[in-house]
Amino acid sequence: MSPGKNPTSSRTSCAFGTSRTFRTFRTYNHRVPAFETLDPELRGVLGKRIRELGLKLEGSPVEPYVRQLYKELERRGLHTFRPVCYLTDEWGCPDMQPILGIPFYLADPKLGRLERAIDDLEDGREIMRYMRHEAGHVFNYAYRLYTRADWRATFGPFEQPYRDKYRPVPFSRQYVRHIEGWYAQKHPDEDFAETFAVWLTPGSAWRRRYKGWPAMRKLRYVDRMARAFGAVEPIVRTGEVDITVDDMRLTVEEFYQRAEKERDLRIDLAMDAHLSEIFLTRKPREGRPAVDIVTKYRRELVDKITYWTGVRRAVVRGLVEAIVRNCERLKLWGEIGREPGYLVELTAFGTTLAMNFLQRGNFTGDRIRGKGQKEGKGQRAEGRGQKTKPRAQSPEPRAESQVNAR
Repeated sequence: MSPGKNPTSSRTSCAFGTSRTFRTFRTYNHRVPAFETLDPELRGVLGKRIRELGLKLEGSPVEPYVRQLYKELERRGLHTFRPVCYLTDEWGCPDMQPILGIPFYLADPKLGRLERAIDDLEDGREIMRYMRHEAGHVFNYAYRLYTRADWRATFGPFEQPYRDKYRPVPFSRQYVRHIEGWYAQKHPDEDFAETFAVWLTPGSAWRRRYKGWPAMRKLRYVDRMARAFGAVEPIVRTGEVDITVDDMRLTVEEFYQRAEKERDLRIDLAMDAHLSEIFLTRKPREGRPAVDIVTKYRRELVDKITYWTGVRRAVVRGLVEAIVRNCERLKLWGEIGREPGYLVELTAFGTTLAMNFLQRGNFTGDRIRGKGQKEGKGQRAEGRGQKTKPRAQSPEPRAESQVNAR
């Protein structure tokens, strides 16, 4: 079975099918906070099974973003292509299936507040970024572009194996860039999806931004395909879903607890000499604890270091949390009024460590011998068993001497 959908309608309905390989970007490593500290209204949701929450796209907070996606497709000349959307556990598109999965927590205000308390809830800009990327996969599958010789000549062989760990070339002009990391370099399928997303994004000015880049031929290919299929009904109009909200037997609390056990990362890295060059070891006349300064800008640091280095978000988050712990352990201080300077230094410091990790497999830049240690998987599980997500990870090297699964 697959979800039925009128390609010209903004209404979505979901049927249920077999479990398939699922692709996603977002990874997690946070500790689930003590649920008793949550707002009483949110605690009331924890014991409910996800499939019993009655979640639907229709009328939900995320439905306007689906309509926005359809408007953007129409404006770009795609008059019949409307991706089928359904609620599932993460952003993604089942492998070679022209349907678009949206995280269930975006369909309910309470669940959104809970996600924000446990992790960084996507804002509207991020939601549309993911929607456009996934729409690229759906467009590829709906018109079976990946079977064409000119597609393979432009993006590479679709049959190429996915690599869970890959080393991108930062700032390569062979690829466009849309979501955080250098995700287009992971696989030809992701390259196409990222290229489609850049082409679709209003105001992206892709002709000017990528002028003279080898990636321009990929953008022009997407533009040609959009003109060729603008008035053509999709060859494959729908597909088999992976996991829908009606399949999820876990309670909300179990969902987050199980995911936390699978993805928890802790980075143990001594920063005594380095952080003492950024902050003060003694309390100044007008000062505040360095841990408070870093905590205040924690999300901004994670967002920007992840985006510009391409290191997996879970690793960067663990790195920033390690900086927080070290500031607290060393009892460092900052001067009031110097926060912008501290933020610049912290960003440069964190970026340097992240690039060491990207290129060498560790934060110090030392070469690694041996097999290294295990990492957190960054995967969420569903009530009937864990799903495999081989196309889910952002770039990272193979050796991880300072990343431990706890």
